[in-house]
Amino acid sequence: MTHNPPPQPPNGQQDPDVTYPPGSPQTPSEPHQAGSPQPGLEPAQQAQPRRWVELVAVAALAAILAAILSSAGTYALTRGDVGASPAASPPRVVQANPAAPNWTVTAAVVSPCVVAITVVSGQGGSQGSGVIFNARGDIMTNNHVVAVGGQGSKISVTLNDKRVYDATVVGTDPPSDLAVIRMVAAPNDLKPIALGDADTLKVGEPVMAVGNPLGLAGTVTTGIVSALDRPVTASAQPSPDPFAQGAEPAVTNAVQTSAPINPGNSGGALVNGGGLLVGINSSIATLGSSGNIGIGFAIPVNESKSVAEQLITSGKAVHGFLGVTPRDAIVVDGPAKRPAAAIINVGSGTPAEQAGLKVGDAIIAVDGEPIDGALSLIAQVRERTAGDKITLTVLSDGKTRQVSVTLAGSPTTSR
Repeated sequence: MTHNPPPQPPNGQQDPDVTYPPGSPQTPSEPHQAGSPQPGLEPAQQAQPRRWVELVAVAALAAILAAILSSAGTYALTRGDVGASPAASPPRVVQANPAAPNWTVTAAVVSPCVVAITVVSGQGGSQGSGVIFNARGDIMTNNHVVAVGGQGSKISVTLNDKRVYDATVVGTDPPSDLAVIRMVAAPNDLKPIALGDADTLKVGEPVMAVGNPLGLAGTVTTGIVSALDRPVTASAQPSPDPFAQGAEPAVTNAVQTSAPINPGNSGGALVNGGGLLVGINSSIATLGSSGNIGIGFAIPVNESKSVAEQLITSGKAVHGFLGVTPRDAIVVDGPAKRPAAAIINVGSGTPAEQAGLKVGDAIIAVDGEPIDGALSLIAQVRERTAGDKITLTVLSDGKTRQVSVTLAGSPTTSR
């Protein structure tokens, strides 16, 4: 079997930052250097042949571009930012048709950025997944992956090429179910993942989950973004006062996906067609079994990145703090009714009190995002950090008002 060489740029030099798919058409080379006179022709006569060659070259390049764009995702390119080091600019995928990604290329780029995690202790063990955050060997994962073994557990990380390294805990953040571990004597050829922006996700967008489900390392599954801003708690029976110290369940404003996620996928990557991380896979909905039913959840990358950076810097994470105790409620809104987070307690000296919130107020939106209950409000607040300003839409006595609040910080326990 023979393969055509990759296409060359017009100057005959390979672009070092682009990988061209095998079998792509060749770019025609110019027969002579521009400005080199042909013997026996006056300058005015030389201009016509040169112009003809230039027109042919332009037409050929246009035909090549049209063929690639019409391939419906058959071809994909991988590249990094020009002039940046691999660690600072991880490779990403440029899809010919983002609506129908070439997942083969995406998987090849992302898989080396995802690891399998094994935790062993006297109490038992578990397996999970993690995402390489930087070239130093810091790995983002779920808190429940590393916390299951307790303080005396031993953690090991298996790379995509089957090399195994010990790891230690840098910090954990139970309220967001995130943690960072660090590889011991990490190799210098690690491939950190490229980070995306969960705020740009659209419902229906194709995504891929990469991880270690049921011990099957390097597994990839695909689906779509099923919903956004889905409040999810890792606690089956959350405390009636979720803001009370020591009683906080893990609540996240999750990305819901149909990409199959199973036990062991926790801590792995949810990426878009471009190979950019958009979430950390964390949990699934079940019907009395531990298997996937097509409803999985991922912690948005924006929150994951913020928490990871804080854990690496200080070993703990600080989340936004409003200072209210909410409950689920249905409130009257004009001729209709709507779900809301009704305030049943306002803490003294808290941002909520300073902003004038009262018991009986019903919060129906945060920065324009609808609030449909207590967990929804908690998730919206916790994904932010101290000093963030938010605008609450509040219903009270049948009237709607906008309340501006600057959140305080709520430090969490970590190790």
